[in-house]
Amino acid sequence: MMKDNIRDLLKEKHGILLAHNYQPPEIQDVADLCGDSLELSVRAAQTDAEVIVFCGVHFMAETAFILSPDKTVLLPRSDAGCPMADMVTPEALKALLKQLPPMPVVTYVNSTAAVKALSTICCTSANAVEVVESLEAEEVLMVPDQNLANYVADRTKTHIHPWEGYCPIHHSLTPKDVQQAKESHPKAVFLAHPECPREILELADVIASTSGMVRYAGASDSDEFIIGTEVGLLYPLQSQNPEKRFYPASERMVCPDMKKISLEDVARSLETFDGEVKVPEDVRLPALKAVQAMIDLAL
Repeated sequence: MMKDNIRDLLKEKHGILLAHNYQPPEIQDVADLCGDSLELSVRAAQTDAEVIVFCGVHFMAETAFILSPDKTVLLPRSDAGCPMADMVTPEALKALLKQLPPMPVVTYVNSTAAVKALSTICCTSANAVEVVESLEAEEVLMVPDQNLANYVADRTKTHIHPWEGYCPIHHSLTPKDVQQAKESHPKAVFLAHPECPREILELADVIASTSGMVRYAGASDSDEFIIGTEVGLLYPLQSQNPEKRFYPASERMVCPDMKKISLEDVARSLETFDGEVKVPEDVRLPALKAVQAMIDLAL
């Protein structure tokens, strides 16, 4: 059985398997840890594993290497990327910074290592407001997600300069989609991810990261939820709360990149170390500084 083969390979290679919340069910089932991308990298860094297999997309594997340069980091499918991360390049960021007055750069962890390396501090969808306010700056540049930037702008007095990137999956959700879901499930609580457009967040009962949605659903007295994020999250939500019901805000919210990795890809990667991800030290160290500055906020 493929899952048993993978578990045997992980033991043999002293490895740990990480799966993002959007990964297919069979990948989540065989993983050692499931969750948000950054929390997975942080937790993996704290283990004595020698190999990290990251079932997610490329920037996530890079972040794992940034935090664990002494470990081998594998991305089972090298073509698993992130369109939003690709919407900002180091060159374009440098060009914009020359046009703006000096200000901190707050970079969403959903970005490449090279962009993180040009940043003052990183943020997640869960801590973005706290990160911006910790800088005590009058204005900041936020990259690459304009929707997350707008979310922060509505919750802080800091002037936010948004980069014009976005997640195509979250950005595609429309008010009509949400209204139809609410009409179909009138008792359901609508949870939306901060990567959704402002007009979607205005319709939300709760705004939360993927892990935040999992925590909220588990603690809530409600038993029906409409989930405004990638449909992969419905699997862990339903698995952890079998007595409750979860509905997608839109069946279209499927990330092709998050569905690329198969069990066969994981096994092949472990057998051959195909898909190894590294970050050069001249990029890793400044990127680590930005990531660590965010992590230190929570300590």
